[in-house]
Amino acid sequence: MTATAPRFTALDVFRGMTICFMIIVNTPGNGATTFSPLLHAKWHGFTPTDLVFPSFLFAVGNAMSFVMPRWQKLSQNKVLWKILKRTCIIFLLGYLMYWFPFVKRDIAGNFIFSPFAETRVFGVLQRIALCYGIASLIVYYCKPKPAVVISVLFLLGYWILLYTLGDANDPLGLQNNAGSILDRWLLGEKHLYHGEGVAFDPEGLLSTIPGVANVVAGYVVGKYIQQKGNTYEGLTVLLLSGAVLVFIAYCWGLSFPINKKLWTSSFVLHTVGLDCIIIAAIIYIINFKHKTGWTYFFEVFGRNPLFIYLLSELAAILLNFFSVNNNISFYQWVYNNIFLHAGAYLGSFLFAIFFMLFCWLVGYFLDKRKIYIRV
Repeated sequence: MTATAPRFTALDVFRGMTICFMIIVNTPGNGATTFSPLLHAKWHGFTPTDLVFPSFLFAVGNAMSFVMPRWQKLSQNKVLWKILKRTCIIFLLGYLMYWFPFVKRDIAGNFIFSPFAETRVFGVLQRIALCYGIASLIVYYCKPKPAVVISVLFLLGYWILLYTLGDANDPLGLQNNAGSILDRWLLGEKHLYHGEGVAFDPEGLLSTIPGVANVVAGYVVGKYIQQKGNTYEGLTVLLLSGAVLVFIAYCWGLSFPINKKLWTSSFVLHTVGLDCIIIAAIIYIINFKHKTGWTYFFEVFGRNPLFIYLLSELAAILLNFFSVNNNISFYQWVYNNIFLHAGAYLGSFLFAIFFMLFCWLVGYFLDKRKIYIRV
């Protein structure tokens, strides 16, 4: 925990908006009755929800651009230790979150230990950790231009790997893509995500490679903002860059479709382009129009992003774990008895909003006491 340090308001707001939306889309009252913009694309395609995760990686890169000058004053060993420690801690937190609460009910309703052999290894925090670790090494040892070149090579290399190592008849299929084949061989099916009805992990190992580019892009944009972000010329370049990236993504998507679950290279360019446009708009509103009355709500999320995200996930897990009369989860009971009265779709949305506000109140409590939890 640390005391208040000078903040970059637009970054806190951008990161806070990402966490806020992430909680809303992750905790609907009923997944079967969720408004379509709050759902991920089923396979190829794009929805607003698909922007959340890559935006968080982009924000990680933004924050890295403010830390890097301090790293340059430290010894190489200290920097490498910081990177390794943070990568390992975030990865471990993600793994333990999927294992939590370490027990499950058997057929008879008794609690039994949940074995390691059935625990998902990769996931959201794990991808954040790996992308952060790899991107940190790249930007620490390389200047921005070589870092961008490396990222482009990652995107091109991933494109080649999917089309050469996957099933020749269906290289981008759910189970036939190279990433899915690698994950099953490396970890086994029980360690993978089964939300698609089969063993397929959207945060698998191979698809983490292009995710590094989201972080590096955030870093490069963060450095640019520090240099020229407070000029109209700087914002114009940022907006045009975003528009160009979206256009390139669309063109590339004709042969390599935009797909969040495969984290395709066109998906990376599309999301980075949108993030450039969004963060430019936030900077314009805050720094140029001086309209800041709305920002504090999102700053609360942005100042303790990792903690609030973990809180939201663990709280949802516990609400689903405990049941009413051993029949229905407390999560479902609250939705059925309180929010469902507003209608299936609206009630599901309101549940997510109230859950998000609960997490915000915890963040507000921490912020008022100047408590900022870091790893």
